[in-house]
Formats: sequence, C-alpha cells, structure tokens
Amino acid sequence: MHKRRSSPVSGFFQLTLGTILVVLGVYFFKFPNHFSFGGVTGLAVVAEPYLPISASDFTFLVNMLLLVVGFAFLGRQFGLKTVYTSLLMSVLLSLLERICPLSAPLTDQPVLELGFAIALPAVGAALLFQQEASGGGTDIIAMVLKKYTNIHIGQALFYSDLLFVVCSALVFGVQTLLFSFAGLMIKSLVIDNVIASLNTSKCFSIICTRPEPICQFITDTLGRGATVVAAEGAFTHEKRSILYTALSPAEALRLRRFLREQDPSAFVMVSTSSEILGRGFQNA
Repeated sequence: MHKRRSSPVSGFFQLTLGTILVVLGVYFFKFPNHFSFGGVTGLAVVAEPYLPISASDFTFLVNMLLLVVGFAFLGRQFGLKTVYTSLLMSVLLSLLERICPLSAPLTDQPVLELGFAIALPAVGAALLFQQEASGGGTDIIAMVLKKYTNIHIGQALFYSDLLFVVCSALVFGVQTLLFSFAGLMIKSLVIDNVIASLNTSKCFSIICTRPEPICQFITDTLGRGATVVAAEGAFTHEKRSILYTALSPAEALRLRRFLREQDPSAFVMVSTSSEILGRGFQNA
C-alpha cells in the first residue's frame, strides 16, 4: 500500500505547534509550581536554587549537550528536527521569561495547574514524536531507549525521568514529590495514548459485485492500495469480490461517503487499528 507523504509545510507546522504546547505548559504551569516531571526542564526546576543562571538558560545549555547524543544514536534527520524544536523551545522560554515574568503560580489551585502542566507538554511531545523528533533533553534519551529496547516511548520517558522526580523531594519537599510523581505517570500514559490515537487507522473489508470503481477511487483519489479477493456467497452462491484496504480516519470518511453514493448495496465492515506495519505505514 502506498501512502502519500505529508508535505514539509504540514510537518513543520506540527513540529512548531508541538513545541509551543510544551513551552506553554512548562513556563506557565510547571516552573511556577516547581513541578518536576523529569526531563531537562525538571532538572532545571530542581537545580535552579543552586545555579547562577535562570532555569530557561540552564535548559538551553543542557539541551545543546544532549543534541550531540541525538545525532550520534538517532541519525541526522532526527537530529536536525530536534535542533529546530530545541532551539525554538529555548528561545520561547527565554522570551516568555523576559516578556511575561512570573513570581507565583497563575492560580491558587495546584491540582488544576498540575493538569495543565501534564496535558500541554504531553500532547506537544506526542506531536513531536509523531514527526520523528523530540523536544530535546531527556526525550532524546527516551528515544534512544525506545530504539534499542522493546518498550513504548511513554515507558522510556518514565524511566529516563524518574531520577529527577525523586530529586525534587530533596529540594521542594514531599508534596512536590507526590505531585511530580503523579504527573510523570500520567504524562507517560497520555503520550502513549495520544500517539496511539494519531496512529489510528481504519481497516475496510468490502464485499461487493463491482470492485473496479471502488478500487479506482481508492488508488486514484485516495492514493492508497487495496487487495481484491474472489469470493462466493454462502447462501446464494453468487460470485462476489472482497476488497481489503487500510486508510487514515479522514480517508475512511471519504470512502464511506463514496460507497454510500456509488454502491449502497456493498457490505462493509470497518475496524479500528492502533498499529499497522508495512509499506505506507510504520516500519516493522
């Protein structure tokens, strides 16, 4: 099956949007509350009281060092995308620190702020991972773990960031440790679930008498492939064809609309898959 590549513009937009979501969650909700879910920003939260520089500047320096690891273990393409996201993240954090300085949390509701501190960076990180990039820092370590082990990216993030969460208790106390540990666990689950939803595909089994128009629509209009199998009705013994294809959710809507208009007698079974391996989808 053939999959049309996403345009460079859409990939760039997703990288930028993911980075902005991470920055908003980190600066407005994570830093002011001293939440440490791990990562370089988590290390910055823990180490800031002992550093002669700000947490944002510390994040920039450590990110640059870990980028070397990314190029060495994950390749040039990953490295270049991560260079962009890391630089953008560090620049945005530094700008926010100077344009919108915060001396206290935005609200007096730590649980509410914890939710935003988890959700925004988690969704942003998932968008970056979907584009085979990361926000730098310990995300790079997690990607290396994922590449050379059999664990999911959420688990890899949990293992790579756990030490920094434990260190937060030494600086900010048990309450911050409990918030941070809960945040790390939820963040790991959210990232895996968001990536799974982004990878969701629709698998079609279409039983029909005229497969040619449907195949033409799938191949020419949707740019996908399909497999056609000859079949026979068990009750009528009439000849039928079964088409198998896998599509994105948006493409699935277009195919369903086409079938409803052009071949309403077709019998269609649709299932949802969170992972498809093979040409046009993920590599095995």
